[in-house]
Amino acid sequence: MILFPPAKVNLGLNVLHKRDDGYHEIKSCMAEIPLCDVLEILPSDSFRFLQTGLTVDGDQESNLCVKAFRLMEDRYGIGAVYMHLRKIIPMGAGLGGGSADATYVLLGLNDLFELNLDDATLESLASELGSDCAFFVKGGVQLSEGRGEVLTPLDMNLKGFHLKLVYPALHIGTGEAYGSVHFESDVSGYEKLINKDFSGLVNSFEEHAFSKFPELSGIKQSLLDEGAFFAAMSGSGSSVFGLFAKKPKDAGEENVWVLEL
Repeated sequence: MILFPPAKVNLGLNVLHKRDDGYHEIKSCMAEIPLCDVLEILPSDSFRFLQTGLTVDGDQESNLCVKAFRLMEDRYGIGAVYMHLRKIIPMGAGLGGGSADATYVLLGLNDLFELNLDDATLESLASELGSDCAFFVKGGVQLSEGRGEVLTPLDMNLKGFHLKLVYPALHIGTGEAYGSVHFESDVSGYEKLINKDFSGLVNSFEEHAFSKFPELSGIKQSLLDEGAFFAAMSGSGSSVFGLFAKKPKDAGEENVWVLEL
């Protein structure tokens, strides 16, 4: 089978406080976008994993796709598979590509081995792999709370909008981002999203990221100058996106995507 794990962007991301368990309490709205990796899963006599495309650092067993397979192997005794991940979504960009890949391994294995696991079980498994992995079980547009695993589907249709995504090839480590984050307690902006009102949304990571990398602030402003009605950094960065009512200019630049939602 061939699957297409999608990226996501954060329509606002409020980091509220650090929790007693070491994680951070957040509130965000995550929206699936049509920028995808490619994942092939086939039955095999022995486990094999091949990764092509963008280079992913670390050894094979540390790859989230392999961790997802090991989790299902341990929990449900599934057989061996051959997996090929073609990496297209950039890493360290706040787009959730690694989380999507891991979750789609769970979804693919559930189908391949006819485990008949429901969405709630798959979300629980996904949350063991990463805080935002559970989002990709259903995708779409969802409010995200807790450490990212408490999800509520949002009846909000972004169809017809265009998204321009810019990845400046700057890697912002998650540890660094959370270590310098500016806590934001006002989450009233999310109440307006149902009416496609994006005013009041903030990203708690922007203050530090923009001070360290001023070019990120420049990218955001350039998207607004181009006509975006909303622009923000996604996740902990470093990608920046703008939402447009009409298709923006596509200059064909590397690491710039114009996507129809």
